[in-house]
Amino acid sequence: MAFSSATMGLARIAALTLVASTLGLPPPAHAQAPPRNPALYQATAIVTGTDMRQRPLGFGLCLTEVLVKLSGRPQLRDNPAVAALASHADALVETFAYVDPRAALLHHDDQGTYDRSYELTVHFDPAKADAALATLGVAPWTGPRPVLTPVILVRNRDPDPFLLSAETPRGAEMRAALVRVASEYGVGVHFPTEAELAAGGVDVIGYPAPLDPPGPGQMRIRGTLSFSLKAMGWVGTWRARRDGTEHEWRISGVGYDAAFADLVRGGVELAAGTGNP
Repeated sequence: MAFSSATMGLARIAALTLVASTLGLPPPAHAQAPPRNPALYQATAIVTGTDMRQRPLGFGLCLTEVLVKLSGRPQLRDNPAVAALASHADALVETFAYVDPRAALLHHDDQGTYDRSYELTVHFDPAKADAALATLGVAPWTGPRPVLTPVILVRNRDPDPFLLSAETPRGAEMRAALVRVASEYGVGVHFPTEAELAAGGVDVIGYPAPLDPPGPGQMRIRGTLSFSLKAMGWVGTWRARRDGTEHEWRISGVGYDAAFADLVRGGVELAAGTGNP
């Protein structure tokens, strides 16, 4: 009888987590590590309805995000072995819940004719998720996770560019998008205040300007985000220094949320030592 790679992977996960308790042996090495942040084992996906039609899809999307967060390897999103595990993600689920983000809004006349979209939040069993990562031959990201500190000059369709500071009202939606994307990779974000930018000699006219080294636990990513009719979208150019080496990468012709995802992916790869953007 033939077994798929996904089925064999799940069998190995079961063996890793159950043999120890059955024989009275210590748990696998990955389970002996200090407790990790529970948020790393949780993810949220947008699905249609609350029945089984899209629940497996939502489970799979959430497991993929969790494996990326646990490993610091954005490349796993395109790994066929991860897709195979995601197709059986229900075996790793500990709890899940639906939230209707528009529950407080008045219903339109046609609501009830179409399924509403829901936020499906899934928490995976930590031991099983760790074991799933082990079946991929990928080590977990156990080191300290930096807080990303973006220093970004934004040039949109308005005539006046602006710095994406913590206070500027013009950047409210962009800040929210960047925080959301960073959470999908298991890292936090610190937006510099106007005072911090001024103290570092950063302003719109003189950008970029030299800055003092980032604070402990921070990874500063500098760049520009410009809207381009020629590119049919936003163009992001990012720079970060890691271990004395300057890295630069860019993305073009996308929405600003996708541009920020590119920024975060690059920062995570550098911080975790899992690649170069």
